[in-house]
Amino acid sequence: MAAALQTNIRPVKFPATFRALTKQSSAPFRVRCVVASSGKKRYNITLLPGDGIGPEVVSIAKNVLQQAGSLEGVEFSFREMPIGGAALDLVGVPLPEETISAAKESDAVLLGAIGGYKWDNNEKHLRPEKGLLQLRAGLKVFANLRPATVLPQLVDASTLKREVAEGVDLMVVRELTGGIYFGEPRGIKTNENGEEVGFNTEVYAAHEIDRIARVAFETARKRRGKLCSVDKANVLDASVLWRKRVTALASEYPDVELSHMYVDNAAMQLVRDPKQFDTIVTNNIFGDILSDEASMITGSIGMLPSASLSDAGPGLFEPIHGSAPDIAGQDKANPLATILSAAMLLKYGLGEEKAAKRIEDAVLVALNNGFRTGDIYSAGTKLVGCKKMGEEVLKSVDSQVPASV
Repeated sequence: MAAALQTNIRPVKFPATFRALTKQSSAPFRVRCVVASSGKKRYNITLLPGDGIGPEVVSIAKNVLQQAGSLEGVEFSFREMPIGGAALDLVGVPLPEETISAAKESDAVLLGAIGGYKWDNNEKHLRPEKGLLQLRAGLKVFANLRPATVLPQLVDASTLKREVAEGVDLMVVRELTGGIYFGEPRGIKTNENGEEVGFNTEVYAAHEIDRIARVAFETARKRRGKLCSVDKANVLDASVLWRKRVTALASEYPDVELSHMYVDNAAMQLVRDPKQFDTIVTNNIFGDILSDEASMITGSIGMLPSASLSDAGPGLFEPIHGSAPDIAGQDKANPLATILSAAMLLKYGLGEEKAAKRIEDAVLVALNNGFRTGDIYSAGTKLVGCKKMGEEVLKSVDSQVPASV
């Protein structure tokens, strides 16, 4: 940081969802905010464009973030670092030490996407996805929030009937650093019969379940007061403990209605009657699958942002879509999920809610004006590319008129 700048470390004013987490941590989450001589706040943001369409959508989101911040007295210092396949090609590993160090030293991290056909046949430890798992573990971001809201402008883009999709507004709270994606033992071995056997371990400790459940209860409390815990307790021992711990915590939240549902039923109910859900809490692998399913209710996976948060360190903000290598570099990507991830970065990562609201409203204005990328296009709207959609959002950021939903 420049010597001319005076550091002013201050706690972020998080919603109750995340303030509750600090009860179990010796130190609350803090950002290293710098106040410049101009009086503007300055934050350090690590950008991880990644692979495929990642660089395209991150570049647009960066511009929107800068514009929204400048209108609210906020400046950003950006540092772009490699991850995933881009890092493999550059230095031979999916998460360079320099990248994770930069991420930990920043106030927030904005990620594009990782992966691609080019690296599909790499050894497991040299796959792009390994870099993302290592990043999440390194930042200790255990709580992943994935909203799925059907906007009136896009209800006809949903693959479901209008009467099913209209009015859907749910939040998936996914545990992010435990479960089968990280559990040990894991691997591929040869058994006594000479046959290869692949195995993974679904494992959760009580404290891991308790902390994600508290996030979910607090989230439901700030929404419509309904929480559905999704597990597979009729088969999996880890889910038996999951249900036991979540149920035990319910007494601390008498204003939240708790229900339980097996994951196979939840997958069916999400397409049969998604409006029954308010907040869903589930483990890592179930949350990965269900949140992608929920995204299609909204019309496109290209619309959904996510926030991954810890109780002491920078958050990770990313769209839930993949790298889409088949359309990379063709100006066909939908940048809105990444733009909305930047809004979540401002709101949940930095406590800059006014700037976040500017971005959210700007997205609605662009949609109200009829602009659509190919994934959400319908007859009567204006088909545009990734860059044009970004330009339209950018033009609307400085609008003081609230967008109509």
